[in-house]
Amino acid sequence: MTRNGERERLVVVGGDAAGMSAASQARRLRGEDELEIVAFERGHFTSYSACGIPYWVGGDVDEPDDLVARTPEEHRARGIDLRMRTEVTALDVGGRRVRARDVDTGAESWTSYDKLVVATGARPIRPDMPGVDAAGVHGVQTLDDGEALLDTLKGARGRRAVVVGAGYIGVEMAEALINRGYEVTVVNRGREPMSTLDPDMGRLVHEAMEGLGITMVNDAEVTELATDDDGRVRAVVTKDAEFPADVVVLGIGVRPETALAADAGLPLGAHGGLLTDKAMRVRGHRDIWAGGDCVEVLDLVSGQERHIPLGTHANKHGQVIGTNAGGGYATFPGVVGTAVSKVCDLEIARTGLREKDAERVGLRFVAVTIESTSRAGYYPGASPMTVKMLAELRTGRLLGVQIVGREGAGKRVDVGAVALTAGMTVEQMTALDLGYAPPFSPVWDPVLVAARKAVAAVRSHTP
Repeated sequence: MTRNGERERLVVVGGDAAGMSAASQARRLRGEDELEIVAFERGHFTSYSACGIPYWVGGDVDEPDDLVARTPEEHRARGIDLRMRTEVTALDVGGRRVRARDVDTGAESWTSYDKLVVATGARPIRPDMPGVDAAGVHGVQTLDDGEALLDTLKGARGRRAVVVGAGYIGVEMAEALINRGYEVTVVNRGREPMSTLDPDMGRLVHEAMEGLGITMVNDAEVTELATDDDGRVRAVVTKDAEFPADVVVLGIGVRPETALAADAGLPLGAHGGLLTDKAMRVRGHRDIWAGGDCVEVLDLVSGQERHIPLGTHANKHGQVIGTNAGGGYATFPGVVGTAVSKVCDLEIARTGLREKDAERVGLRFVAVTIESTSRAGYYPGASPMTVKMLAELRTGRLLGVQIVGREGAGKRVDVGAVALTAGMTVEQMTALDLGYAPPFSPVWDPVLVAARKAVAAVRSHTP
């Protein structure tokens, strides 16, 4: 209750993972007679898996509803006043209120709050170039974006697709478009796809994409999206070439959606994300929390703030925020940067630092790479796997793990994620008691083989 005996009001801006996790957790801790919860969402969907959009576009998932964990009606049934198709257009921190606009009618109104959660997510990067807003050009961040892309695919004049960018979304969307029967070209300004990996590991992804029938164009900077007379995209243009396109997907990455926060004077970090304390409270603001893709988080390996837009983090942020806003106590310690993806049957995983990450923060390290198999070599179905590992000189502290391989490769990165979180050395890792049987692993698991090689490399560099 507030001091005058009325219910407190918690206002949540954003109706996806972080926002609705926070609202739901706060409601579990405090009933409707104590806490009123009002949530605003500008789209048509709540609590959905954005990570599943490429699989919906590619046809592996039938309907957008399959990606929805909880509908607006389900949230309302739990005592949350969820207002769909309503966009918050201003945060008045001094007046403790938000201004919201009905997307369909344009009507605007102010809503006061006692506690505020900012969960505005991220937006796809749309480079400042001619044609970027043309018909047939799509970013893919929300279910509404996915619907718009599918509508374009159904009505496209031809079957040529160009994906700009080769990060997680770019690579996954390229495979989805191949599955839809499109001729796909990926234009990437980096040396290799998947810049979240070191280039030597990205090369393995490159080869797999070409094996799938995707044309990879690396070291290419897009300068223009050329259009027809009717304003539809017709080609992606670089300094050296032009690639015909009936549809273009921007897979360049995302930025924190923090324009509202910046206008309200809330603190932003070097990557444009909101800065919070361990309780996910916005720094300097006792009754404002933020979580999800709009925040920066502590990297436990480098000790610096990073922007890592992943649904796993967003849901954890929401749980922490909801606990604190509901009167409990919880903290979010940070991340080690774990992610996993796939191209066809090639699994791609990483955790911790890449070589350039370690160099940027001033760490000296060794990097080793090993080739192994997912199962005992004699067991049917054993497939090749490449593991790269970074360890700090002198201390031997694990700094990062990257894995590229077939079935059974990707989730092995979780061993590295736990070791990083625990601050283990590569020598300590070699003694880990991991499960073994021929159908699951060689006697020496590939991650432990890499750790043994890293131990030897650290020792060879120690005076």
